[in-house]
Amino acid sequence: MAERSFAAEVEKLRLGAGEEFRGEGILAVTKALLQSGVSYVAGYQGAPISHLMDVLTDANDILRELGIRFEHSASEATAAATLAASVNYPLRGAVTFKSTVGTNVASDAIANLASGGVTGGALIIVGEDYGEGSSIMQERSHAFAMKSQVWLLDPRPNLPSIVQAVEQGFELSEASRTPVMLELRIRACHVHGRFTCKDNRRADFTLKDAIEQPRRDAGRIALPPSTYLHEQEKVEQRWPAAVRFIQERGLNEFFAEGEQDVGIVLQGGLYNGVLRALELLGLADAFGRSRVPLYVLNVTYPLVDAEFTRFCAGKRAILLVEEGQPDFIEQAVHAILRKADVQTQVHGKDFLPMAGEYTGGVLVKGIAGFLRQCAPALLEGRELPVAARPAPPPARMEGNPKAIAIREATEQVQGRPPSFCTGCPERPIFTAIKLVERELGTHHVSCDIGCHLFSILPPFNIGATTMGYGLGWAGASAFNTPETGKRALAIMGDGGFWHNGLTSGVGNAVFNKSDNVLVVIDNGYSAATGGQDLLSSKASNPIRATNHPIEKAVRGVGVEWVRTIDHTYSLSKMRDALREALTTPVQGPKVIVASSECMLNKQRRVKPLARKAIAEGKRVVRERFGVDPDTCTGDHSCIRLSGCPSLTIRENPDPLRRDPVATVIDSCVGCGLCGETAHAAVLCPSFYRAEIVNNPTRWDRFKQRLAAAVIGFFQDRIERRLEGLAA
Repeated sequence: MAERSFAAEVEKLRLGAGEEFRGEGILAVTKALLQSGVSYVAGYQGAPISHLMDVLTDANDILRELGIRFEHSASEATAAATLAASVNYPLRGAVTFKSTVGTNVASDAIANLASGGVTGGALIIVGEDYGEGSSIMQERSHAFAMKSQVWLLDPRPNLPSIVQAVEQGFELSEASRTPVMLELRIRACHVHGRFTCKDNRRADFTLKDAIEQPRRDAGRIALPPSTYLHEQEKVEQRWPAAVRFIQERGLNEFFAEGEQDVGIVLQGGLYNGVLRALELLGLADAFGRSRVPLYVLNVTYPLVDAEFTRFCAGKRAILLVEEGQPDFIEQAVHAILRKADVQTQVHGKDFLPMAGEYTGGVLVKGIAGFLRQCAPALLEGRELPVAARPAPPPARMEGNPKAIAIREATEQVQGRPPSFCTGCPERPIFTAIKLVERELGTHHVSCDIGCHLFSILPPFNIGATTMGYGLGWAGASAFNTPETGKRALAIMGDGGFWHNGLTSGVGNAVFNKSDNVLVVIDNGYSAATGGQDLLSSKASNPIRATNHPIEKAVRGVGVEWVRTIDHTYSLSKMRDALREALTTPVQGPKVIVASSECMLNKQRRVKPLARKAIAEGKRVVRERFGVDPDTCTGDHSCIRLSGCPSLTIRENPDPLRRDPVATVIDSCVGCGLCGETAHAAVLCPSFYRAEIVNNPTRWDRFKQRLAAAVIGFFQDRIERRLEGLAA
């Protein structure tokens, strides 16, 4: 169950020639694939491209009608290897995954594909996850394009440009016999717009044709001496063919080319931000008309020397807007212009930051700085935006009440660390680890990629390293020594387990006779990427095979000590299993499979059913937990051992006690962890469980009245006794 369904939107993919498509960027990409006559598509989910996989899944019936094979790949390496179908056959294929972590995983397949080259168009659609909203290390796809000689497209973030980039990407790939990488930033994935459609196209040469008419060319395989010829072919044939295609088809764009003797060169994906910055400076309008010459690199690799010398001819200076580091394009432009003896000054990272996302404020400030130095007349008499004004001296800042207030607030307001969702079944696993630490001391904990990585932050503070998706146990592989009886602990999610962990982690531990412990968190989905199904998902999937237990896979590669906890909210069971794994005299790898359904996906599944049942007048019961303020001691150990967003504090109702008491707010989903924590950790008995009944029966109403009467009777007795004591 993905976090969002596109079942209704995918019907737009059936639009024909001349009809207008309105929608989101990822839907436009899918429509462009269908219009391009693609034969197969594969991929692995990951921000900001996860929804593209969800769209393809929901559109599977449409893909089948066109003879397109779609696979939800086991990993990015699997997806990239799928492009092997385009090596010997004129088949157009596309794969998609998150960059740069996905590109890291896929790099072996990409390198082999790029070495031998392709016959059919091969398109790699990567979600460029760089910037303030990113969840990964800050790197760019550009280095991979340069390393393997893969052409890199970075289209302007509007639907016509994105659709054109997909269609021309296939053509560029075929013209140069080279795979093409199309990068889409998060804003491009989710931008809304419209474009005029073409008819969907069934491939002329089909997968059936390829299977029934097999071909091979040993010269396309990355094996010496062919690999030496591949390198020469890249330089002497493929690169020149790509440059010719880019020039002849006008893939890069020029705007207001002769307006000024200064100009801006920019990555296509940054076009909207640059244009908005120029608009704020009074040098462009909202419709794209700029007073400053722009050279838009919709293809950021390879660069076209002739286009640069053309744009820079007669210009005193240019500003190169290249997000991130290293500044690959800026360095290359210096070399291009110097070789051509063009003396135009090249500015870039001297006015713009070397690292970090180029947000609106960053671009306004950088472009204004460039124009202030190189073309001051363009800014004369204009009131500049605050971000573009020179910073006031420190003395003026001290006298600015607003600046002082912001500084004081920054010193007092504590940043809230990201954490697990309300009711997350992973939270009790780390609560159990904290309880075991009280008995056995701390252990080295090796983390993995996924929701469980939040455990490294407060209130748990568990985890020392993370090396990649599915590499949690491999990250602890060095910690195997007979000189101590203490064991290292590794964490891995079910998504990472099936992606890479079964071989790199579990198989490696069996082969090397590891004596450490692995906890596999099985929440039923690839939860961190949007809730997609896995091999071990419990729900049936009409186009995927599910219900393959992780324990069975672990035992299949040789692990003998395995424990499965099928309800992670049972803290006592989790604690006991962890204690046993860390202290048992049994040698060899030990695996605990901690299984409970992702609460976010569970709520997506059960809430609509509950709303429907309530509307139909059916009896619906849901659990809620609460805290008795009279019993709460106010030490807040329950919060420190849980960290649930629904568990917080409020003022103490007792006027004689000043410490705030714990309370459970309305977002509670009734998982019961807070009560379990209080019991397992021997905390105060202040938690209670209540049932909220919609459409109660007569029996429910009778029980409620009876309970209220009994409780009221005893409360009245207490009040009378207190009155007597007071008298």
